[in-house]
Amino acid sequence: MHNDLITTLAAARKAQHITQAQLAESAGLSRMTVQRTEGGDLDPRYSTLAEMARVLGLDIIAVPSSLRPSLQTFIQSGGKFLGQPEGVDAPPSVIDSLK
Repeated sequence: MHNDLITTLAAARKAQHITQAQLAESAGLSRMTVQRTEGGDLDPRYSTLAEMARVLGLDIIAVPSSLRPSLQTFIQSGGKFLGQPEGVDAPPSVIDSLK
């Protein structure tokens, strides 16, 4: 679980063109903590990961493992399950707005 989260945080940092030092400063962490966390050399506390996520504009949420595949499908489909009719208690799909 940590590896997926840390990989996501590192990718978000890079996509936003933020250096490890900039992330560390904004999150109130040392650059070494960010570097070691991303490198897998440190088992970070939840508060460290949460602060890194906050700075990157992300939220960390807990999802029951049994629901993870369904949640991933839901997110990848743009907020509704594929084939779901319009108006069925779900926001319109991002894909629908592109049509």
